[in-house]
Amino acid sequence: MKPFSYEIHSRDGAARCGAFYTPHGILQTPVFAPVGTRATVKALTPAQLKELNATLVLANAYHLYLRPGDELVSSFGGVHQFMAWEGPMLTDSGGFQVFSHGDQRKVDEDGVTFRSHIDGSEHRFTPEKSIAIQENLGADIIMAFDECAVPDNRRYVENAMQRTHAWAVRCVNAKTRDDQALFGIVQGGIYPDLRRESADFITALNTPGIAIGGLSVGESKEEMAAMIETVVPRLPENKPRYLMGVGSPEDIVNGVIRGIDIFDCVLPTRMARNYAALTRLGQLNLRNAVFREDKRPIDPTCTCYTCRTFNRGYLRHLATTKEMLSATLISIHNLHTLIQLARDLQLAIQEQRIDAFSTEFLNNYQKHRPPEV
Repeated sequence: MKPFSYEIHSRDGAARCGAFYTPHGILQTPVFAPVGTRATVKALTPAQLKELNATLVLANAYHLYLRPGDELVSSFGGVHQFMAWEGPMLTDSGGFQVFSHGDQRKVDEDGVTFRSHIDGSEHRFTPEKSIAIQENLGADIIMAFDECAVPDNRRYVENAMQRTHAWAVRCVNAKTRDDQALFGIVQGGIYPDLRRESADFITALNTPGIAIGGLSVGESKEEMAAMIETVVPRLPENKPRYLMGVGSPEDIVNGVIRGIDIFDCVLPTRMARNYAALTRLGQLNLRNAVFREDKRPIDPTCTCYTCRTFNRGYLRHLATTKEMLSATLISIHNLHTLIQLARDLQLAIQEQRIDAFSTEFLNNYQKHRPPEV
């Protein structure tokens, strides 16, 4: 298949599974991507990611621009060679990080001036600058520079959406590399009319894929679902749909049944560093005393290295003594849980049983289920 073409293999309702072709390999969708913000998925090696069957890894333009510098990464042959990851990669444009600075940024129609969170130095991102950084980094998928606004301030959301549209056009015009796929980003907060307008505008740019941004930033689960249902029917069938920064188990299932193909989130590794484990029945806080003598694995149904090898009592010991190994072992489990969930959703779509699978999963999944279960 031609690079950056998307081939749908099966459909079941709005859900679909398929293949997105990149220069570094084929992405079978639905897919969950671990986040390697600074060219590393925290606590894990590339070999461990490969063992987990991860196929897509994210890095962030903002962070790599500040340290070690995108030009330095380019001198190493790009981010794939720099971090020794052979599979497909995606870089975020840095837009979310810039706009999370609040009072430390100044937005105008041309771009954003902001201060580094590291040393307070002043920097400026424009759409052209973001594309130049991402071309230096060399990921397979790159993102248009957008403005992610607080979801419930309609006036600001609408202005930010219009800037996002203008900047997307500039990103398309600035892109020079044929071996990278630029995804446009739909914005519009929690307002259906704005989301429809944004979906139509971004679709018209004919980018190889389309992302939905500005969700999982404070709105309710119901509002997120409603915005996905508003946007997806207006997107082209033959291009992958990426729900940015969303990756809890229930959000993945709810996204897939509404037609989303790609997910990413820092959640599984961030939780691991705080000694929390994901299961299909909810979360476990492995510091809890109830696990002190618990000889069960995190999840008796899980086949990851951690669950095949270690028990909850040992993991609690690592957590309470703050051993570094705890972050690695819990990250392995948490990422396996989400990567395997995406694969199970693929199979459910292929076998035309997505309704039964999603209903059973969502009925069983309780985010705050007591740890003694």
